[in-house]
Amino acid sequence: LLASLITATAVTTAGSIGFVGLIVPHMLRFVVGNDQRLLLPASALAGGTLLVLADALARTVIAPEQLPVGVITALIGVPVFLYLLNRRGA
Repeated sequence: LLASLITATAVTTAGSIGFVGLIVPHMLRFVVGNDQRLLLPASALAGGTLLVLADALARTVIAPEQLPVGVITALIGVPVFLYLLNRRGA
């Protein structure tokens, strides 16, 4: 419960862009496995890639206006987060 409160505080402070740091490693764990030697660099690369793609999408969806990047990351991250919660039976 304490970890959930700390995470919620961090996400409200950093916004949903910080949510990427929570979701990407869990998504990659399915692909890479639990080997931290592979998971850590893969998470850094995939997180950066996800944000670049989300930013590009946010700039082009309703051009010439711009969506906040957090909207795109939330659209990706929330379903994944809910899937992970449901999968673990939490």
